[in-house]
Amino acid sequence: MTATATPPKIVRRNHGRGHSYYVNDRKTPGATTILGNGYPKHLEKWAADSSTAYAVDNWETLSDLPISERIKLISGARFADRDQAARRGTEVHALAQRLAAGEDIPVPDELVGHVDAYLAFASDWDLREVFVEAPVANVTWGYCGTIDAVADLADGYRWLLDLKTGRSGIFREAALQLSAYRYAEWWLDAKGDPQPMLEVDRVGAVWLKADRSYELVPVDASPETFRTFLYCQQIAQFADRDDVVLAALDPPIGGPTQ
Repeated sequence: MTATATPPKIVRRNHGRGHSYYVNDRKTPGATTILGNGYPKHLEKWAADSSTAYAVDNWETLSDLPISERIKLISGARFADRDQAARRGTEVHALAQRLAAGEDIPVPDELVGHVDAYLAFASDWDLREVFVEAPVANVTWGYCGTIDAVADLADGYRWLLDLKTGRSGIFREAALQLSAYRYAEWWLDAKGDPQPMLEVDRVGAVWLKADRSYELVPVDASPETFRTFLYCQQIAQFADRDDVVLAALDPPIGGPTQ
């Protein structure tokens, strides 16, 4: 895909536990937000399981709160679980990089297995990172995202990689997310300057498990998959519209026209 002639201004702004993107000072949705609103995936079961688990694990705490506050917390638990998984992947990557560089740093107990899994993956595959944690943007189609890594591996290929630390493996929507990243037009270098997106040979997710094992899972990030991502984008845009259901009509004055 050919990038637009003039490099855009791309900004990722971190706020609280989340972040947002701006392209040429215009707020632009991230690929994961688009998929959250435009891809049906396993939402119903995932939402039910996350909310149920939160309620059971926090039963005593919730019982001391007003009913309205309980409902708010249980309802929002699924989003907290999703965001926590995303932050965990980023934190695991950062810790593993520092350890690999020879730093003597503490690793939280709950992340030790995931960090060791990443270090095993990096060793087994002779990982040579080209760039990491880089915001990307597609100005033509209007979306952004953040790539975990583009790296050269021992198989001789350049890979676009996403790190996953969830309990259930790699879901189908990972292919949609990574196809969006693959066909981005720009990425931000360490100085924050936009560069034309690099070509990659392979695309995959690295499942970093709590038991210190890992799986490198290739995904289909072909142009056909990217087209499906763009369909999801259209659904997400429609879901945000409030102008498709209009005001109810009053009966005609004087009754039906003969």
